[in-house]
Amino acid sequence: MQEKTLKAKPGMPMLILFIVLYLAAIGLIIVGGVLLERGISAAGGTLLAVGIVWVLVGFIPFLGLKVIKPQEALVLTLFGKYIGTMKEPGFFFVNPFSVAVNPAAKTRLGQSGDVDSDSKLNLNVSTTGSVSLDSRFSKKISLKVMTLNNAKQKVNDVLGNPVEIGVAVMWRVVDTAKAVFNVDNYKEYLSLQCDSAVRDIVRIYPYDVAPGIDTTGDGQPDEGSLRGSSTVVAERIRRLMQERVENAGLEILDARITYLAYAPEIAAVMLQRQQASAIIDARKMIVEGAVSIVEMALAQLSEQDVIELDEERKAAMVSNLLVVLCGNRDAQPIVNTGSLY
Repeated sequence: MQEKTLKAKPGMPMLILFIVLYLAAIGLIIVGGVLLERGISAAGGTLLAVGIVWVLVGFIPFLGLKVIKPQEALVLTLFGKYIGTMKEPGFFFVNPFSVAVNPAAKTRLGQSGDVDSDSKLNLNVSTTGSVSLDSRFSKKISLKVMTLNNAKQKVNDVLGNPVEIGVAVMWRVVDTAKAVFNVDNYKEYLSLQCDSAVRDIVRIYPYDVAPGIDTTGDGQPDEGSLRGSSTVVAERIRRLMQERVENAGLEILDARITYLAYAPEIAAVMLQRQQASAIIDARKMIVEGAVSIVEMALAQLSEQDVIELDEERKAAMVSNLLVVLCGNRDAQPIVNTGSLY
């Protein structure tokens, strides 16, 4: 179902007209009562009856008065038929028997747009702050950009490691008719599609760069990872969500990863693994530097003809230098005061 704009009448002239009619009805009641007292029963009874009837049913036209704020919309149906959407801000009059429809009006996801802290009348909600009575029961649909911050999920990455991830999604309603009539509750639908898209994308990537993993789908291993390619991962989540919520009249503007970590049950092990990898890399650098220093020392001793060393003594010297240079503690030298050897 496609959205169509409803052209409504200005509300202020209609409000003045209804007030005048109400005052006129009260006047008819007074005049009718006076005529009945004077014995003019026919005219008095008619005026009195018309005035009473209008006083009883005259509130109905007031139900057609609608106030639309900027970036708000009102989807209206008349006897079950969609008649249009009001988006233009202002004060308008529509058919008083038309009904506003918004299945997600009472849905609270703890996201922006669901919280109204400026209202004086509010209800306490455990995690979302204060929600006004007006916004809680209003059928208006917000067209503002809102942020959905779903709870953290535990997902297995491509290597099977459990990972906790949280995603914030910026979205808005672009087609109110699709949002109201194509899905049962567009807020819950969005939240469910967000969780599903996160799972589908995260399981393609490893947490850290791993050899032999193809994350792009081109058949070639690459260096994609959740930790190192967070922007790419978030963009893929956004595109996948947009494909899935298109029929609900929603637009996904942006997605960002707000939390990423190993699950608690393997976090300690993975930390030890990262520490071991860092230690190995550091030791490798130290050994490469030590070998370079030993080569330089032997070359300078040979060039400057300081001392002649046979292969066995060179091996002992190399061993001693490597122990001194690669050790993680200060060396304790032993001074030989005897012979050269």
